[in-house]
Amino acid sequence: MQKIILFVLLVVSLFGVAKALRAEISIEQLVEQAQIKEGETAIRELPRWNGAHKILIRDLGMDLGDLIDGLGDVDIVMARSVPEAMQHVRDVDAIIGFCAPGLIDAAKQLVWVQIYWAGAESCLSVERVGNGDVVMTNMQKMSSPVIAEHAIAMMLSLASQVPQFVHAMDGGTWANRDGLSQSMVPIAGKKLLVVGLGGIGMEAARLGAALGMRVSGTRNSSRSGPDYIEYVGLSHELFELAGNADVIVNALPLTNGTRNLFDSEFFDAVKPGVTFINVGRGQTVVTSDLIAALESGQVSGAGLDVTEPEPLPADNPLWQRDDVIITPHVAGSGGERERHAVLLIENLRRYIAGDRLLNVVDPEKGY
Repeated sequence: MQKIILFVLLVVSLFGVAKALRAEISIEQLVEQAQIKEGETAIRELPRWNGAHKILIRDLGMDLGDLIDGLGDVDIVMARSVPEAMQHVRDVDAIIGFCAPGLIDAAKQLVWVQIYWAGAESCLSVERVGNGDVVMTNMQKMSSPVIAEHAIAMMLSLASQVPQFVHAMDGGTWANRDGLSQSMVPIAGKKLLVVGLGGIGMEAARLGAALGMRVSGTRNSSRSGPDYIEYVGLSHELFELAGNADVIVNALPLTNGTRNLFDSEFFDAVKPGVTFINVGRGQTVVTSDLIAALESGQVSGAGLDVTEPEPLPADNPLWQRDDVIITPHVAGSGGERERHAVLLIENLRRYIAGDRLLNVVDPEKGY
């Protein structure tokens, strides 16, 4: 059956920062809900910081009127592109929304970079950021609820054979109930393994538990976790836990330790017939090895919001599989992004005051 693939190109926008100033969620509530942490060092303690003077902000159509009016003598420069930003960057001390190497190199007085997204790997590849010379903060955990919902939606769709029923609609076919319904799988009672219990992973684990799943997970830092997670393992326990899971959700960031982690060795270790969901990073998975696992039946279905490469070429075999759901890296795009705006405003306030910033990225960890 010929498939028509629709790619929706999303322009990520922090809608209405002015609206966020009146948002229902306060920064105190956000910090508590998302378990956001402060950086270890106050901005005022950094050698190059001598106050906030000029801040360059990437213009995504935000209404910054109320915000700028409250910044006092700080010079705010808006730019829509890197070439436009280059005209103003020489004497800025903070950049928000850009992390291009040439731009960072040209900003000799730069102290702080705030990115609008969570993934830190591309910005960490810029030397001055990667070596810690420039402090970077990100939007980690801000999109966790909607990304986790996306992961659960793909899991439920695969369990209920929704892709096959949708394909039957193309021909106006009342699909063979016996054929498809026999392969539908209830989720309650099944074992869910969440790889990477960060913001996204914790939300996915919570939602899975709410559906009656038995949840385990892995993390690098400790074995601590909420009551709804039955077991928290360390990273070296991944293969053992994968061998018992019915569904695996990958919520890992991309680091040197996670790149190509999900390869043929991993898929050989999983429980036969497992469902694999990836809302982490595409480069954590060896695509050819995932395809082989799907072809052999070792993996019964996959939900992929991220792929390697991106965009996935039209001739990639994954597009042709009825047991795969692919979305074009859009899991974090839902909602009005008020959480992002609230965090941005708080970090601006903290930077100008010389305080500790929130969501500081550790270059050594990669997140």
